[in-house]
Amino acid sequence: MKKTSLDRILQSQGFGSRKGCRDLIEEGEVKVGGEVITKWKTEFDPEGLQFTVFDEEWEYREKVYLVLNKPSGYECSRKPTHHPAVLTLFPENMEWRDVQPVGRLDHDTTGMLLLSDDGAFIYAQSSPKRHQPKTYLATTAEPVTDKLVADLLAGVKLIDEDEPIAAVSAQKRGDNQIEIVLEQGKYHQVKRMLAAAGNHCAALSRVAIGDLQLSDLDLEEGEWRFLTEAELQILNK
Repeated sequence: MKKTSLDRILQSQGFGSRKGCRDLIEEGEVKVGGEVITKWKTEFDPEGLQFTVFDEEWEYREKVYLVLNKPSGYECSRKPTHHPAVLTLFPENMEWRDVQPVGRLDHDTTGMLLLSDDGAFIYAQSSPKRHQPKTYLATTAEPVTDKLVADLLAGVKLIDEDEPIAAVSAQKRGDNQIEIVLEQGKYHQVKRMLAAAGNHCAALSRVAIGDLQLSDLDLEEGEWRFLTEAELQILNK
């Protein structure tokens, strides 16, 4: 990549306005290769650049692809109404980068949530035309019966939907637990489908997107990290 001044590099990574980034540099808060850089005009090749801001290590990324094990009590919105925004779980520079959730989980739904500042990635992952399956584990108020599973597979009628909506798969995972795979991603879909089938969703977690499994990511609730290239390939295949 073409060499770029350090203030522009920091701005692209979400560390503030150009002036703010220049101030950080001139105040000695930025290091490259362990060396404090105080001249914002100093140029570097951004690709693979390792640097620290306030002694926190970062690597230059043209775009960011993140995965969060979302806890309950956070809204997937940049303008939350009743609960904290999910972006408050991330460093401030991610919001400056205009990182956005890929789709939404309800405030009380936990599990895998993707986020990015790459519009093409967000569209590809959330577009209903792509039929990206998403797997949910629901805890139900009433026991899971064979009829409940059969009804979800056959399709249930939801208000405001012209045709019945069916799960791609539905499997009993416990007396009051059912795993449901969906492709549509409609509003409150799992909860509405369970209600239409005569049960009630007491708790809900998204445990997989496509072939990417939350259990393989080694993330506790509330923890996040950057997706690896291998994981991006799994999502994009």
